[in-house]
Formats: sequence, C-alpha cells, structure tokens
Amino acid sequence: MISIAILASDPVTGEGAASCLQRQRGLGLLPQQEHERADVVLMLTVDVVEETMRLMEAVAARSVNPGMGIVLVTGSMAESQVVRAVQFGLRSVIWRQDAGFDRIAKAIRSVADGCGVLPASVQGWLINHIGAVHRDVLGPMGLTASGLEAREVDVLRLLADGLDTTEIAQKLNYSERTIKNIISGVMNRLGLRNRTHAVAFALRSGAV
Repeated sequence: MISIAILASDPVTGEGAASCLQRQRGLGLLPQQEHERADVVLMLTVDVVEETMRLMEAVAARSVNPGMGIVLVTGSMAESQVVRAVQFGLRSVIWRQDAGFDRIAKAIRSVADGCGVLPASVQGWLINHIGAVHRDVLGPMGLTASGLEAREVDVLRLLADGLDTTEIAQKLNYSERTIKNIISGVMNRLGLRNRTHAVAFALRSGAV
C-alpha cells in the first residue's frame, strides 16, 4: 500500500482529488496533517509561486520517510523553480491541462517505485542545468559530475580493470607514491572504506 498525502491550494481541489484517488487500488490516503509519514505527497496548485516552494521545503524538512517523493500538478512552473524543487523531493510534474486522475495515480506509483514522470520541457531544463553546473562549476575545478577529479577517474578506472599500484603508475606516468596519494585522497574525502569501495562508488556514479 502506497501512503499518500494531498496538499492542494484550495479545499475543493483537494477534496476532489481525495475522492478520486481513494478509489484507486493500492493507494492509501493519509490526513493532510500527517503528510510527514507519506511515501508520496501530491501537491496541486494553479501556478507555482514562492509560497508553493516554501511548502515543498517544509514538506521535505518534516518528512520521516527518506524515500518521500513529490508529485506536482500545476499550470505553470519556472525553470529555476524546478531546479530548486528537485532538492525538496520533486519527482514528477504534470501540467494541469494534461492531468487526469488515472495519470496522476500512475505518476504516484512511479514515484513510489523510485522513478519520475517529467514533461519533456522539464527534462530539458534539468539537462541544461546539469550541463551548466559541469561547464561553469565542476569543469574549471577539474572535477567530473561525480565529484571526482579527472586523474582520480583515470586511477579508479584502471583499478576497476584489475591493475595494481605499480601498473597504474607505469600506465599514467606517475610515481607509485602519487597513485597511493590519489587513492587515499579519494577515500578520505568521500568516506570510502577501501579500494574496492572506491571502485564501487565510481561505478555507481557513472564515473567509470
């Protein structure tokens, strides 16, 4: 059973959504005041304004569910608001003109499964933002999107290929001490336990 809470900008919209969704199999409605326990929070608003953003932030701060996700149904939303809202748990956006309750229920189930449902325009905004962060912030610092430096990625990639410290040093034309310092630096900075853990992190983050 997926527990959901509904936060609507007006009572009529909220009551209508509750009436329709409570008939959907596998969805359990929580009282609005218990939204912190929800697996998914459904927010409905005509347009996203600053008050909406503050509410999202409060929902995220109060949630006792680390996997909580927000499904937002709205008429309009700015690109900068999307980027902020993702930090507060926004996982799905449905434009009001496209919103039917079957579609909303499908989005709720997708978010509960760890996925998201975003319009193409919103996906484009997020991709542009990621590109800008890489270009303007990470790139000048010599970092990749995983937070690893380029030479750290090179070392971890060779570790993943089974090479030892001596072989990596020869391959990259570094001293063995430098290779050891690079590996220990990654582990200390990211709180990784050992070389295997460091390689696993690099693989999961897509760095190698």
